[in-house]
Amino acid sequence: MDALPHALPHPSRRRFLGMAAGVPLAATGAPALGAGTARAATDTAYAMCYFTESPDMLAADYGLHLAVSPDGLEWTPLNQNNPVATPTAGSGGLRDPFVLRKRDGTFVVLATDLKGTDWSYVSQYVHVWDSTDLRSFTGYRRMKLHDMNTHSWAPEAYWDPGRGQYGVIYSAVDGSGHNVIMVNYTSDFVTASSPQVFFDPGYDVIDGDLAVDVNGVNYLYFKKNSTLAGARSGSLEPGSFTEFGTAVSHGGTEAPTLVESLTSSGTWYLWGDTWSPNGVFYAWRSTGLASGTWTALDQRTYTQPLNSKHCGIQPITAAEYAGLLTRWGTPAWNRLKSYNYPARYVRHSDFAGRIDAYAFDPYTDGMWHLVPGLADGSGVSLRSVNYPTRYLRHYDYKLRLDVNDGTPAFAADATFHRTAGLADASWASFRSYNHPDRYIRHSDFVLRIDPVSTTTDEQDATFRVGY
Repeated sequence: MDALPHALPHPSRRRFLGMAAGVPLAATGAPALGAGTARAATDTAYAMCYFTESPDMLAADYGLHLAVSPDGLEWTPLNQNNPVATPTAGSGGLRDPFVLRKRDGTFVVLATDLKGTDWSYVSQYVHVWDSTDLRSFTGYRRMKLHDMNTHSWAPEAYWDPGRGQYGVIYSAVDGSGHNVIMVNYTSDFVTASSPQVFFDPGYDVIDGDLAVDVNGVNYLYFKKNSTLAGARSGSLEPGSFTEFGTAVSHGGTEAPTLVESLTSSGTWYLWGDTWSPNGVFYAWRSTGLASGTWTALDQRTYTQPLNSKHCGIQPITAAEYAGLLTRWGTPAWNRLKSYNYPARYVRHSDFAGRIDAYAFDPYTDGMWHLVPGLADGSGVSLRSVNYPTRYLRHYDYKLRLDVNDGTPAFAADATFHRTAGLADASWASFRSYNHPDRYIRHSDFVLRIDPVSTTTDEQDATFRVGY
């Protein structure tokens, strides 16, 4: 989006937490807070909402998508990575969805009213749904935020205890002529107060994400010149936030999302999204928001949902996590991530097996059905999702995607025994059925089967089976 004017940066962005108390107010006796707040003791997992795009836009879908994770790092898309709800008013599509657990324990979903990439489209509204459990979505409506001739990008909400209302922050161009973070207040997410400028440092900012009342301090992260920068305040009053800390980026980065670890007290993660349709997420870790400093995470440690863009994430309980898996199901396909090149995934290209950097199109080239081995049911064969008559098999030790001809030779070439990862036992390696001294590995990014003897060989032959 470098071609866009500076006053009109890419609106897609998101945040990781949208948090509030994990159970209804009546059950806790304490107020549920808002985006990025300290987690509830009952929360043990996370739900992510997002939309999808891919480099050639083959995955473009501007409905509400969901994924779940027990740790906030490895994600399972729900409903086969298809939308669970789609707007029916305004542009008919959404970007930048956000989930908040309200004080009564139910959820509200907010999203930008924009389908696709027509940045000239102006909407004074945001999409809104209600949900009791994220398994169904009711009360769809649009909520008007202002009368200005400008957008309402990337909304998120938080509870403001001083006002006794929810604040809704979003990006818009006000009278200053550049993007600022605006705020409206609402009690019901049906009507909202008049807009106010929430944060304006004097230059273009979008994609505000709040962590509320972290040891008495409120933190706001936002996109600043393709970096993720921070501000903080002892109150939630508009205009009270001042910049601090060190900005981070990985190329052109936006959509800051703050999330507190469920298992490590004081640990926070900051996620960012590249602005292009590639939609690659990057993550940083901090042992305390007050420091304003972040350390980049190894991409081995996290995997975003396939084709996900600019997410919102909400902590959920174990029962809610199980209920979402039951309602929407897990994918019938898998992706295989390289251990020593974790930005790359197993795919076929012109029917040759290789590992390539995510994201790519056709994205279905990197999706696999792991089925019982054709030659041995205790093994596994990798059947292509987009060429379902073809399997990954070795031929002269190189892997390629061929049509199953029904012969024993083909079955043997296309069968592998999945073992504990040679470089990391929590990952996986694949030993050839008919050449048991050889494993699937990459060499110059091309897949083949080879004997494994060195540490590098072991790393080349190790993959994460995920989504």
